[in-house]
Amino acid sequence: MKSLDLGSNRAAVTVMKLAFPAMMAQFISVLYSIVDRMFVGNIAEIGDVALAGLGVCAPVATLISAFASLVGFGGAPLFAMAMGEGRDDVAKKILSNALLCLLALSVLVTAVVFALMNPLLHAFGASENTFIYAKQYLAVYAAGSVFSIAAVGLNQFIIAQGYSAVGMFTTVIGAVANVGLDPLFIFVFKMNVTGAALATILSQFLSFLFVVGFLLKKSTKIRLSFAKIDWKVVGKTFRYGASPFFILATDSIIIIVSNMVLQAYGGADGDKWITVSTIVQSFMSIVTMPLLGISTGTQPVLGYNYGAKNIPLLKKAVKCIVIMGLAFTGIMFALSFVLARPVAGLFTANEEIVSLSAWGIRVYMIGIVPLSLQYVFVDGLTGLGQPKFAFMLSMSRKMAVYLGSLLLLPRFFGVQAVFYAEPIADIFAACFSTAVFAVVFPKVLKRRQGEKKTEKFSEKENEIA
Repeated sequence: MKSLDLGSNRAAVTVMKLAFPAMMAQFISVLYSIVDRMFVGNIAEIGDVALAGLGVCAPVATLISAFASLVGFGGAPLFAMAMGEGRDDVAKKILSNALLCLLALSVLVTAVVFALMNPLLHAFGASENTFIYAKQYLAVYAAGSVFSIAAVGLNQFIIAQGYSAVGMFTTVIGAVANVGLDPLFIFVFKMNVTGAALATILSQFLSFLFVVGFLLKKSTKIRLSFAKIDWKVVGKTFRYGASPFFILATDSIIIIVSNMVLQAYGGADGDKWITVSTIVQSFMSIVTMPLLGISTGTQPVLGYNYGAKNIPLLKKAVKCIVIMGLAFTGIMFALSFVLARPVAGLFTANEEIVSLSAWGIRVYMIGIVPLSLQYVFVDGLTGLGQPKFAFMLSMSRKMAVYLGSLLLLPRFFGVQAVFYAEPIADIFAACFSTAVFAVVFPKVLKRRQGEKKTEKFSEKENEIA
């Protein structure tokens, strides 16, 4: 399989060849949870309540994904920079340490989830009715989380070598298997929610086997190997991965708080509102995950040319990524007005829930176009070796504006106001990220041109920023 030339002068072509497979990979990966929810929501008699149970599990599943991102999105930019500088030995060390980290984190996460499962689910908004379904799903999902964490994390190193099509195919394998196994386990074997989780884990196992097999091939540019752990490499990987990790980890916190607020202000209809929120967030992920594919999938071209000091090409690439993000979200914003109701109808036959979900989807999409700027600039700064700025921008959106809006809005405007926290946070984040990137990006390029090693800001400049 031929890898992409990350130093090619045709920046737009390189960006598109990286972005499209990454978008598809992210879109297909999100189908795991969406397909599970669609089939579970259509189980006779228990569908709506069981779907709310999966919504309660969502924070834990998101947190598990966050650990894969910590290593994958943290190590891949370093890996790409090392390749751009011609230091393949360093790149190989980064990859081997990433494997060790992914395996260790998966064991740790699984142990913690099983030890705290009951109190976690109750704290995350499970009611008497939804608890049993949430526990059935999470017990199986957590047991197989090692395959999910390792497959997602290692796949970033395939993409970082220019094998973007292979990275996409990795997720296609699992997603196609999941679509086939879900109805088999749920309806034919009558395993219901447990069957949905088992189908997901088996599908992720197939993706894991493919990723490891490809990275062990002789024809792969930088092959997977086992080496002694290097704590300096691990520390740097975690610093670079902090921003994507906390983006997903704070997503988990947001879902938890949202579920709690919906239960508190929804009263007797609390489970119904969590079901609506689960459907709305599913639609939103269909948009934001491909957007994440654009912003993170193109990091290799930024990291490679940053390492190679190819500044003109780097500038062109950033412009192309911004345009691509705006175009994609613009199209999805327009489609949301047409697709909101039909998509909601795939999850349930309950007409009231379908109507409320369609309304919630349109509210969520109000700020999606400006949000693309936040994604591109945050992940762009990570790809350029500036994780501190990326982390600061990520936290400002989720932990300050979004969380504050979730807690305050329903106090004054009722339970439906919870859904307006999303567009408020999105628009704020776009403005703030654009302002910071406009200041930081030129300074990064100027300093890199005059340095031999990766540029770092002084402590004083970090404080000022």
